[in-house]
Amino acid sequence: MSALRQTALYALHLELGAKMVPFAGYDMPVQYPLGVMKEHQHTRAKAGLFDVSHMGQVVVQGASYAQAALALETLIPVDILGLSENRQRYGFFTNDAGGIEDDLMLANRGDHVFVVVNAACKAADIARMKAALEPGVKVTALLYYLGTSPVAHKHTEKERPWSRCSP
Repeated sequence: MSALRQTALYALHLELGAKMVPFAGYDMPVQYPLGVMKEHQHTRAKAGLFDVSHMGQVVVQGASYAQAALALETLIPVDILGLSENRQRYGFFTNDAGGIEDDLMLANRGDHVFVVVNAACKAADIARMKAALEPGVKVTALLYYLGTSPVAHKHTEKERPWSRCSP
């Protein structure tokens, strides 16, 4: 069995006492010392921040959104050009026989297409996009904010320890 991969926030998860488990080839946090119920209640009452950087986040750019969308449509058999701004759509990569190899999400971000691919097929999906679309492919990382509290503008490093991590 190959070694588990780590997200950019791996060391922070350990520092904060996370219980780590294997997930889609990554060593991922499943819970913290507060426990699952208290984490759930805190997220419902205030907010929670989730490391989802094990999934592939890709920005596809061209001279315009239309150029990026049309380029992606050569790889993904869905209408990306017709996708309204700030909307997303479900899509998939197919093999030569038309069978589905992996599913993904696409979003029109105005000047680019934002693509989220599954962790298990991340390397292959990104390689496929890079081979066909370079230099318009940029891989990024993602944190997911969930909650009812607005994001505050000023925090100390202790309040937002993820700020010390690089992607």
